[in-house]
Amino acid sequence: MGEIWYFALPVPYNTSSKPIEITKAAVEHIPSGIKVLEYGAYDLNETEGLPVLAKEGGPYTPEFAKLKNYAAKPVKVPAGKESTVFYLAKMKITAPPKETARKCRFEYEQGGRAYIQTLDCELDLKVAE
Repeated sequence: MGEIWYFALPVPYNTSSKPIEITKAAVEHIPSGIKVLEYGAYDLNETEGLPVLAKEGGPYTPEFAKLKNYAAKPVKVPAGKESTVFYLAKMKITAPPKETARKCRFEYEQGGRAYIQTLDCELDLKVAE
Protein backbone atom coordinates (compact mmCIF):
# COMPACT_ATOMS: atom_id res chain seq x y z
CA MET A 1 0.00 0.00 0.00
CA GLY A 2 1.04 3.57 -0.46
CA GLU A 3 2.00 2.89 -4.08
CA ILE A 4 1.29 5.62 -6.60
CA TRP A 5 -0.05 4.73 -10.03
CA TYR A 6 -0.77 6.78 -13.14
CA PHE A 7 -3.89 5.83 -15.09
CA ALA A 8 -4.40 7.32 -18.55
CA LEU A 9 -7.96 8.16 -19.52
CA PRO A 10 -9.05 7.42 -23.11
CA VAL A 11 -7.42 9.77 -25.63
CA PRO A 12 -10.10 12.27 -26.69
CA TYR A 13 -11.26 12.01 -30.30
CA ASN A 14 -13.47 14.74 -31.74
CA THR A 15 -15.86 13.04 -34.16
CA SER A 16 -17.81 16.23 -34.83
CA SER A 17 -17.37 18.78 -37.61
CA LYS A 18 -16.50 21.60 -35.17
CA PRO A 19 -13.56 22.02 -32.79
CA ILE A 20 -14.01 21.37 -29.07
CA GLU A 21 -12.22 22.58 -25.94
CA ILE A 22 -11.94 20.08 -23.10
CA THR A 23 -12.18 21.89 -19.78
CA LYS A 24 -12.02 18.97 -17.35
CA ALA A 25 -11.55 15.21 -17.23
CA ALA A 26 -12.01 12.85 -14.30
CA VAL A 27 -12.67 9.27 -13.26
CA GLU A 28 -16.25 9.24 -11.94
CA HIS A 29 -16.20 6.16 -9.72
CA ILE A 30 -13.24 5.93 -7.35
CA PRO A 31 -13.58 3.01 -4.90
CA SER A 32 -12.53 3.19 -1.28
CA GLY A 33 -8.86 2.29 -0.96
CA ILE A 34 -7.85 4.56 -3.85
CA LYS A 35 -7.29 8.28 -3.56
CA VAL A 36 -6.88 10.54 -6.60
CA LEU A 37 -4.00 12.87 -5.84
CA GLU A 38 -4.36 14.96 -9.00
CA TYR A 39 -5.29 15.00 -12.65
CA GLY A 40 -2.96 16.08 -15.40
CA ALA A 41 -2.93 16.51 -19.16
CA TYR A 42 0.20 15.62 -21.13
CA ASP A 43 1.34 15.61 -24.74
CA LEU A 44 1.61 12.12 -26.26
CA ASN A 45 4.82 13.14 -28.05
CA GLU A 46 6.49 14.06 -24.75
CA THR A 47 5.59 10.72 -23.11
CA GLU A 48 6.55 8.59 -26.14
CA GLY A 49 3.00 7.26 -26.47
CA LEU A 50 0.16 6.54 -24.07
CA PRO A 51 1.21 5.12 -20.68
CA VAL A 52 -2.11 3.38 -19.98
CA LEU A 53 -1.04 2.28 -16.51
CA ALA A 54 2.31 3.12 -14.97
CA LYS A 55 3.76 2.86 -11.47
CA GLU A 56 5.57 5.87 -10.07
CA GLY A 57 9.30 5.31 -10.30
CA GLY A 58 8.91 2.44 -12.76
CA PRO A 59 11.58 2.06 -15.47
CA TYR A 60 9.20 3.03 -18.31
CA THR A 61 7.13 5.59 -16.41
CA PRO A 62 7.49 9.14 -17.77
CA GLU A 63 8.69 11.73 -15.25
CA PHE A 64 5.42 13.63 -15.25
CA ALA A 65 6.68 16.22 -12.74
CA LYS A 66 9.24 17.35 -15.35
CA LEU A 67 6.74 17.52 -18.24
CA LYS A 68 4.40 20.38 -19.14
CA ASN A 69 0.95 19.82 -17.64
CA TYR A 70 -1.69 21.17 -20.03
CA ALA A 71 -4.60 20.77 -17.58
CA ALA A 72 -4.58 24.43 -16.46
CA LYS A 73 -6.13 25.61 -19.75
CA PRO A 74 -8.77 24.07 -22.04
CA VAL A 75 -7.33 21.47 -24.41
CA LYS A 76 -8.36 22.19 -28.00
CA VAL A 77 -9.21 19.24 -30.26
CA PRO A 78 -9.78 20.06 -33.95
CA ALA A 79 -12.83 18.73 -35.80
CA GLY A 80 -12.44 15.11 -36.89
CA LYS A 81 -9.11 14.67 -35.08
CA GLU A 82 -7.63 12.79 -32.16
CA SER A 83 -6.14 14.93 -29.41
CA THR A 84 -2.37 14.97 -29.03
CA VAL A 85 -2.96 15.60 -25.31
CA PHE A 86 -4.27 12.90 -22.98
CA TYR A 87 -5.56 13.11 -19.41
CA LEU A 88 -4.10 11.17 -16.53
CA ALA A 89 -5.17 10.40 -12.97
CA LYS A 90 -2.44 10.14 -10.33
CA MET A 91 -3.75 7.65 -7.78
CA LYS A 92 -2.50 6.39 -4.44
CA ILE A 93 -3.49 3.05 -2.94
CA THR A 94 -4.50 3.72 0.67
CA ALA A 95 -6.12 0.32 1.42
CA PRO A 96 -6.87 -2.84 -0.58
CA PRO A 97 -9.44 -1.65 -3.18
CA LYS A 98 -12.65 -3.68 -3.10
CA GLU A 99 -13.77 -2.74 -6.63
CA THR A 100 -12.61 -1.12 -9.84
CA ALA A 101 -12.22 2.54 -10.66
CA ARG A 102 -14.43 3.24 -13.67
CA LYS A 103 -16.26 5.69 -15.95
CA CYS A 104 -14.20 8.54 -17.40
CA ARG A 105 -15.98 11.89 -17.65
CA PHE A 106 -14.97 14.66 -20.04
CA GLU A 107 -16.37 18.17 -19.80
CA TYR A 108 -15.99 20.29 -22.93
CA GLU A 109 -17.28 23.29 -24.80
CA GLN A 110 -18.25 23.58 -28.43
CA GLY A 111 -19.70 26.65 -30.07
CA GLY A 112 -20.16 28.38 -26.72
CA ARG A 113 -22.14 25.50 -25.17
CA ALA A 114 -20.99 23.20 -22.38
CA TYR A 115 -21.26 19.41 -22.64
CA ILE A 116 -20.39 16.38 -20.53
CA GLN A 117 -19.61 12.97 -21.97
CA THR A 118 -18.90 9.84 -19.95
CA LEU A 119 -16.93 7.01 -21.54
CA ASP A 120 -16.33 3.47 -20.39
CA CYS A 121 -12.95 2.98 -18.79
CA GLU A 122 -11.87 0.70 -16.00
CA LEU A 123 -8.92 0.20 -13.69
CA ASP A 124 -8.55 -2.76 -11.37
CA LEU A 125 -5.72 -2.28 -8.86
CA LYS A 126 -4.91 -5.14 -6.50
CA VAL A 127 -2.75 -5.22 -3.40
CA ALA A 128 -0.57 -8.25 -2.68
CA GLU A 129 -1.60 -9.85 0.59
